[in-house]
Amino acid sequence: MSTERVVGVGAGAAGFDPAYERGGAGSDLPTTDMVLNIGPQHPATHGVLRLRLTLDGERIVSCEPIIGYMHRGAEKLFEVRDYRQIIVLANRHDWLSAFANELGVVIAVERMMGLEVPDRAVWLRTLLAELNRVLNHLMFLGSYPLELGAITPVFYAFRERETIQAVMEELSGGRMHYMFNRVGGLKEDLPYGWLGRAAAASAAVRKRLPDIEDIILGNEIFRARTIGVGKLAPELIAQYGVSGPIARASGVDADLRRDEPYLAYGDLQDVLRVVTRPDGDCYARFSVLLEQVKVSLDLVDACLDKLSTMPAGPVNVRLPKILKVPEGQTYAWTESPLGINGYYLVSRGDKTPWRLKLRSASFNNISALPALLPGTMIPDMIAILGSMFFVVGDIDK
Repeated sequence: MSTERVVGVGAGAAGFDPAYERGGAGSDLPTTDMVLNIGPQHPATHGVLRLRLTLDGERIVSCEPIIGYMHRGAEKLFEVRDYRQIIVLANRHDWLSAFANELGVVIAVERMMGLEVPDRAVWLRTLLAELNRVLNHLMFLGSYPLELGAITPVFYAFRERETIQAVMEELSGGRMHYMFNRVGGLKEDLPYGWLGRAAAASAAVRKRLPDIEDIILGNEIFRARTIGVGKLAPELIAQYGVSGPIARASGVDADLRRDEPYLAYGDLQDVLRVVTRPDGDCYARFSVLLEQVKVSLDLVDACLDKLSTMPAGPVNVRLPKILKVPEGQTYAWTESPLGINGYYLVSRGDKTPWRLKLRSASFNNISALPALLPGTMIPDMIAILGSMFFVVGDIDK
């Protein structure tokens, strides 16, 4: 015999029959399955994500992610906006990776039109994509320890974020939604002296990054909460399409920047390192993220060196006032900070896409939770969920 009791986060055991209490009359008595709702408003969920957990005591029996609380219908909005306006919408589903989101759209449109982007714009896009990757990772490097009870690291992480934000804001005018990409290149060239200020920002972050590493990775409480917790097998990664740092932390050696180079990554193979870890637990996912910041800073420095020796030139292609894409279809994917973002574009020759389907990294990463969480304890669920590195807008689109 089994019954089910549905409670909220704040419910306790006060209303239970004494026979069902821990230390009651015996283990042969029927037990009550508890269905616990984590979210949609909860500090552990990174936003309005809801997890419906079925519990046996404090152990998770099953997990059902319930999404859609932030759904904006972005893919349908794409169909009634022209190709310049789409960029405004596309950079908002993952608000921590706005520049990377813009890239997928413009690369798809440029491929359909057969546009050749100026070399200077290609290297600038690569530079800004890696700076945006650093900003994304620093946010999670600060917020994840916060979810486990460590307050100090978030201040260190935000100090480094502000250092990078200063140069990104100077260049684009925006702090989150840069709107600096254009079909055929970039909005405009660099301000005078910007390369030097970007190099100084990169050097400052690199110099202070060990502060974050030392304060977190060696902490015995952090290690106890993360090592061996939430192990994600490579088989599950393949089944659910998990990608990015989460996949590489389970030993999956995959990175589109190396495997299918785009932008200037083909010329940066001697600098690019694909960071992997064999363990697949929460600690491995965090350490991969931290190491990837170092790799991105290496790529930033390489792009700055290249741009400093590159002669002045155009950063975009002159286009007609009304931009129409030839009839056809294409699929463009990029290695965004949280994983693979894909854009499937279908055009019928109009100024708006007939269909633009977005494959977001966060959606696939969170899809693995029903297979990952059963058998774990509720406190470990907090550690596991935070280590999946997702943005709710990227899930819901």
